[in-house]
Amino acid sequence: MLGPSLAVGAPSCALEPGETGRIVSVIDGDTVALEDGREIRLVGLQAPKLGLGRRNFEDWPLAAEARAYLEAMVLNSDVRLSYGGRREDRYGRLLAHLHLSDGTWVQGTMIAEGMARVYSFSDNRACVEELLSLEREARQARRNIWREAYYRLLSADAPDELLEHVDSFQIVEGTIRKATRVRGRLYLNFGEDWRDDFTVTIAPRDVRHFHEDVGDYSDVQIRVRGWLKSYNGPEIVVTHPEQIEFLTGPGRAS
Repeated sequence: MLGPSLAVGAPSCALEPGETGRIVSVIDGDTVALEDGREIRLVGLQAPKLGLGRRNFEDWPLAAEARAYLEAMVLNSDVRLSYGGRREDRYGRLLAHLHLSDGTWVQGTMIAEGMARVYSFSDNRACVEELLSLEREARQARRNIWREAYYRLLSADAPDELLEHVDSFQIVEGTIRKATRVRGRLYLNFGEDWRDDFTVTIAPRDVRHFHEDVGDYSDVQIRVRGWLKSYNGPEIVVTHPEQIEFLTGPGRAS
């Protein structure tokens, strides 16, 4: 059941007020449906995924618990929607923040309870800083998913292990050994051999949102989140600053 100490109130970030509606079903830990038939994807987070009948897809740990928690919080409740970026995804689902009549911010509460991880997009970045702060607290307190090895933070110093998680969303911590820019693309290298070690890359079109001086990244410890790929070793492509948390160094840019 929802504990009052974990019910997070309205965020301080700027959101555009939207419509109101009643939640009549909860599909999984980050997707709900309104009585008018529209589905809402809770923007800013990723809850543990349910198989939902998909072939060769097993439930992630605590997926059922995340859905049950969200269900207990919002089912048959009137909610207000608000927006901080793109309003609809390619599946026609609304991309919204949800607020209960008592002021509870649904996304903030799910993250604070450790029932989801922060998950953002370049065209939907509002409130991510606040969600990251709530996630750090939940992880430190080892709430729910943060007790599960499945969701543990991975080390940039273990590229072989990272390659075992290719094509999955992960959070990786490590120290940048060298930063370089090649034909406008920024490469953050975490080892001596860029052909095998973990690398974060930022495309030329996105570099303007980050620090201009590549020297700002050398010997800086960061926590980065995104989809792990395999290209000259394990790689995460970063598109917006909220994907990187600076644990040491100059901090995030625009």
